[in-house]
Amino acid sequence: MSRRFVLSGDLAINVHNFVVGPFQENTFLVVDPKTRNALFIDPGADPDKLIAACDELQIKPVAILNTHAHVDHVGAVSGLTQRYEIPFYLHKNEEQILSHYESACIMFGLPPGTPPVGNHWFQKEDKLVIGPFKITCIETPGHTPGGTCFRIGNHVFVGDTLFNGSVGRVDLPGGNWHALEESLVKLFSTLNGEDIIHCGHGPDTNRDQELQQNPYIGPLQTRIRNASLLNK
Repeated sequence: MSRRFVLSGDLAINVHNFVVGPFQENTFLVVDPKTRNALFIDPGADPDKLIAACDELQIKPVAILNTHAHVDHVGAVSGLTQRYEIPFYLHKNEEQILSHYESACIMFGLPPGTPPVGNHWFQKEDKLVIGPFKITCIETPGHTPGGTCFRIGNHVFVGDTLFNGSVGRVDLPGGNWHALEESLVKLFSTLNGEDIIHCGHGPDTNRDQELQQNPYIGPLQTRIRNASLLNK
């Protein structure tokens, strides 16, 4: 497990990134420096190491949020909920994906362990308030039926909807390219130049870089501009 601390962005929160598991998934730990409360976003594997990091940082986890329920993003959920007795937030449309956790582990050659159990299902464009954290949920189906991006200040956690230079795959059960295109247009219409985009795999990125270099975003730029005007 490797780790990285994001120094830039909203000074009201600290973001720690842990790269975990065989799929090199990005697990994020969002910390409020005043209260030392923390959120896990997409804890994908290595729960013992994540718990050790929390002990080292002297923080108190208060919830888990997941952008979607693929096995490489939820593998540490059970261990963390058992250790901290904290809620696990997931979009209601991910319920079917989560229910196939064990079979998906077998398909990808992963030890299944204890299946995660969703206990806080959200729907639509909910705004969540968890401790000191105010979270805007942006529905972005396509990679999965209930894919969701989370905005906390100027940090946007996009899961596998968007990558640095690419986008999420749609060939797994529940994937839909047309839905992903619509979601990308919607997501980019909400972004600004100061936002830090935290992806589910690979390095962070930002709006302008992806508009200029991402081959999947270029063809959508007219639609993004039109959607941005509607949001003003």
